[in-house]
Amino acid sequence: MSNLELGKQVLTMEAQAILSMADRLSPAFEQAVDLILNCTGKVVVTGIGKSGHIGNKIAATFASTGTPAFFVHPAELRHGDFGMLDERDLIIALSGSGETQEIKLILEPIKRLGLKIVAFTGGLNSTLAKFSELVIDVQVSREACPLNLAPTSSTTATLAMGDALAMAVMTRKGFGIDDFARSHPGGALGQRLLQIKDIMHTGRALPTLTAETNYAEILKEMNERNYDFAVVVDAQNKLSGVITHGDMRRAQVKFGNGIFEKCAKDVMFANPKTISANSLAVEALKMMDKHHISDLPIVDEDGHPTGFINLKDLVHSGII
Repeated sequence: MSNLELGKQVLTMEAQAILSMADRLSPAFEQAVDLILNCTGKVVVTGIGKSGHIGNKIAATFASTGTPAFFVHPAELRHGDFGMLDERDLIIALSGSGETQEIKLILEPIKRLGLKIVAFTGGLNSTLAKFSELVIDVQVSREACPLNLAPTSSTTATLAMGDALAMAVMTRKGFGIDDFARSHPGGALGQRLLQIKDIMHTGRALPTLTAETNYAEILKEMNERNYDFAVVVDAQNKLSGVITHGDMRRAQVKFGNGIFEKCAKDVMFANPKTISANSLAVEALKMMDKHHISDLPIVDEDGHPTGFINLKDLVHSGII
């Protein structure tokens, strides 16, 4: 068998393991979602070997999607880390067979603490299953390993089940983009989730004019704020237009020496593109790119300008 054929075989076997598991999904899954939602403490994930590595990822996924969670090694639990647990916690224990010795040794102490256990196992009648309130079936027909020994299909299935459970809990909690952004402030993901309100200019930083503001006052306002951008509002303080450095240049060409007899309504660009403070910063970048602009006014639901954002802000925040 060629390397390519072997690779395809492994991927197919692991995909089939997940699909088979999906077909067997039982009411225990829904009950596990309810247990996690009702947990007032932490979700504590435990497992050893390859199951331990998968458990680390499952705990991290729960933590990043609004459910306090951490991973703890079963051997460390037996040597002092039981002090990390309290009666409000919920245990998720991972074991392919359900007979892993290190897992079996912590079951009695966990129950003495009064904690509930959700088992991820293929051993539906195993010791782990018997100690657990709920058993999530993650058994596979065989490993993708040619020797049927190295945990491959089984660990993939367990990881996928952890993702499924975390996503169901996240959805039931109503965990949204704002919540996700708070959990991921750094790196490329944090930049993608950065909101306009986190980097916008507000208050006195916003050059604000009326339609009748004369040209000299426009220059003064923009110069004092040190921005080549201003918003124009109507009598109800709603946005009616914007003036940029480019608008000023075009007005000078158009009106020549008569420019100082003009006012904001003669110079402004009416009905400009706008964005809300709760929008993602990447959306502002897309809008600027699409419409070839470098500044965007931010308005509230009533059309009142609350600030603005420009291309430099996106550069400084790492969006670009």
